[in-house]
Parts: sequence; C-alpha cells; structure tokens
Amino acid sequence: MGSDGSGDKSFAILLESVKQCRLCEEFLPMGPRPVLQLDPRARILVAGQAPGRRVHESGVPFDDPSGDRLREWLGISRETFYDPTMVAILPMGFCYPGTGKSGDLPPRPECATAWRKQLMQRLPRIRLTLVIGQYAQKWHLPRTQKNLTETVRAWQDHAPGVFPLPHPSPRNNIWLKKNPWFARSLLPALTRAVQVALAD
Repeated sequence: MGSDGSGDKSFAILLESVKQCRLCEEFLPMGPRPVLQLDPRARILVAGQAPGRRVHESGVPFDDPSGDRLREWLGISRETFYDPTMVAILPMGFCYPGTGKSGDLPPRPECATAWRKQLMQRLPRIRLTLVIGQYAQKWHLPRTQKNLTETVRAWQDHAPGVFPLPHPSPRNNIWLKKNPWFARSLLPALTRAVQVALAD
C-alpha cells in the first residue's frame, strides 16, 4: 500500500460495501443508490445532506443547480470538483430519501451510524471541510448554534479548516437575500481556503 492509502485494497472493499448497502431500502421510494465520491488522497471534504432526485437518477453528486452554485462558491471547475483525489463528497445520507411536504426528506440516519466513522478515518489528507446543512453540522461541529443561520454566522469559530454552509439549493435564495453578510464576508474567505487546500 502506498503512503497515501490509494493502493489500499481494504479501502476499495469498504467503498464497494457502501455502494452495495441496502440497510434502509424499505424506506427509499426510488430504491437504494448510494452516491458519494471518495479517495484517501482528497484534500477537501464536502459533507452534505443527501442526494436529490436528479442526483439519484444520474448517480453523480451535486449534478444539479445546487452543485453549480456550490462550485461557484468554491471558485473551482467541474473538473476539479469531480476529481476524487482533490474533493471527497460524503453526504450524511447516501441515497435519495424521498420528498416531503416542504422539500426532500431528511437524510436517513442509518448511513452515518453504519459507515461515516470508518469512511472518515480513510481521509487522512483533508485540509478543508465544508459542512452543508443542519444535519451535517450537528454531526461534524461540536459547537453548533441554536439554528443553521447562527451556526453559519459563527463561521469564524471553525475557520480556516472548517466552514459551515447553508445548502446551495435554489430554494435557499430567500435565505441568501436575507443574509448578505454570507456573500460579503464568508465566501471570499471560503474561496481563499479552497485555494490553500488545493495548493501543492
């Protein structure tokens, strides 16, 4: 095995086990299709919520308008974003959970319980973690605030190695308009942190 872990057969076996996971199959309206992107050499971790319907259909994480906005926030190309040696994408729930009355349902909790700790242990080179949405923030951040807005507003408590973010979904356009400080203060710092994390 190489020092970067990329030749680790056990990692490949673990990843394949995740992709074949059926733990919560009975609760998934479109069936299981775990969507994630992982390599032990990755430098940036995107810790999101769960795939949406479009991502479920394509099998490509953030292959939707949310992904376009997220890549804009990060200041990186699709090519860089989808290079697993640069960016790991590990949502709290790996499969599309279905739709509720006000949008997609929360991530299924089985994923984090069964897989998250051991997958995180296989990412020794992460320099920057992006924690998107309340479910990821509750898992990753020891000091969350009373709600998502306050957690994101307190981003400097976690920077430069961790950035809490709202979901980049178009459904959050109203939130972005109500919180202009996000684009004014957080995004420039985030772009700089991404550049540092990806630098050789």
